[in-house]
Amino acid sequence: MSQVQDPHRDQHIFRVGAPLEEALGAVVLIHGRGASAEDILGLSRELDHPGLVYLAPQAANHTWYPNSFLVPTGQNEPWLSSAIAKVKSTVTMALAAGIPESRIAICGFSQGACLSTEFVARYPARYGGLIALTGGLIGTSEEVAAQTRTGNLGGMPAFFGSGDPDPHVPWQRVEQSAAILKAMGAEVSTERYPGRPHTVTRVELEHANEIVGNLLAGAVSR
Repeated sequence: MSQVQDPHRDQHIFRVGAPLEEALGAVVLIHGRGASAEDILGLSRELDHPGLVYLAPQAANHTWYPNSFLVPTGQNEPWLSSAIAKVKSTVTMALAAGIPESRIAICGFSQGACLSTEFVARYPARYGGLIALTGGLIGTSEEVAAQTRTGNLGGMPAFFGSGDPDPHVPWQRVEQSAAILKAMGAEVSTERYPGRPHTVTRVELEHANEIVGNLLAGAVSR
């Protein structure tokens, strides 16, 4: 596939924390529109647990897909498919280093939260957790409702937090996404913050830290 069809293919995956080959768990961090991998890696200081590696892929031109996540998915191609593939390659990097899915959490903000949620729904497994900070599944409400989700998330913890109203993410989409992942077997919690601006709050980070901290439960050194 050419780079025109796969614009994120050659973008760098940044990492901080424990050496990948020695890490006991991994947190995949997906940045939002107009931001960068370096920006979202700042969350590693808030979700800091020794033994974890933090992996953050960079989007081409700082945008995973050009239009709203609420439009028909075809209007965001080929960028959307390329973005999903980039998240998959980041998760595969952790798996190839010997980190099991159950110790890999996927976390994103805004456009990154949408991409994280969509990846988990398309490639379901018992991951260590999903942390969707203002985001939900991608596509029109009709597309999201019509898709057949047959995978099993096996009790994976998932947290959805969002302001309401939010200028980019309707609360109805957060609820719809949470219900779909719950039906796929995730242990889902949601938090609605009336009047909260488009940002990440301290209480959301506390929820995220609970999921990330549990990645190390029962882990033994490698």
